[in-house]
Amino acid sequence: MNITIIGCWGGFPKAGEATSGYMVEHDGFKLLLECGSGVVSLMQQKYDLGEIDAVILTHYHYDHMCDIGPLQYARQIKTQLGQINKSLPIYAPRGEFFNLLKWEDYAYGQDFDEKSILTIGPFEITFIKNVHPVEAYSIKVKCSGKVFSFTSDTAYFEGLENFFDKSDILISECSFYSHMDGTKAGHLNSSQAGMLAENAHVKKLVLTHLPHFGNLEDLVAQAKEQYSGEIVLAEKFMELKI
Repeated sequence: MNITIIGCWGGFPKAGEATSGYMVEHDGFKLLLECGSGVVSLMQQKYDLGEIDAVILTHYHYDHMCDIGPLQYARQIKTQLGQINKSLPIYAPRGEFFNLLKWEDYAYGQDFDEKSILTIGPFEITFIKNVHPVEAYSIKVKCSGKVFSFTSDTAYFEGLENFFDKSDILISECSFYSHMDGTKAGHLNSSQAGMLAENAHVKKLVLTHLPHFGNLEDLVAQAKEQYSGEIVLAEKFMELKI
């Protein structure tokens, strides 16, 4: 598996960058995980939008899905120009925006919940329901004996460590510094991200959903107090290989 970080900011994108977006690839199959603000623009620096095989949205907060509309327009235009001839499956919880995922012959919605086990291209994908103000899910992607996991947005809760157990890479949200409590907002702080990685015995921790304040290197230092493995800060176009 190859994971390319398109965007890693929480809430709104830093100038010239994007909020949540990750391209997961194996054997030529391209799965876009999240489609937040700025993702469609940035993605085109590395990919043709017609090459995307599937999309997963973990929840309906704008920093995770607001570029899904521009992506659907792109699919419509590229289809009308004869550049592609297939409809794009968009996997998402059945909720407030689900019906908007259907876009004539250009895109369609497929719903999932906590019990779903999806086979999307070469990937087997499972879910656990998060603690967040709206329905949201963490996901685990298995492929060729390797495991990539992603927290999406969530407060810490019992069972999360077991779900991520022995992941090769965990991309974890890290919205707050260790002295801040993100529980009410449904987010993790740096110490909790480190503790999650340690308790789940993951091989590598990547901090994402980054705050627009403070010294971001402090997030790494604080997570390292809880986790003995490798930690990196997510950044635009970072590539992770498993």
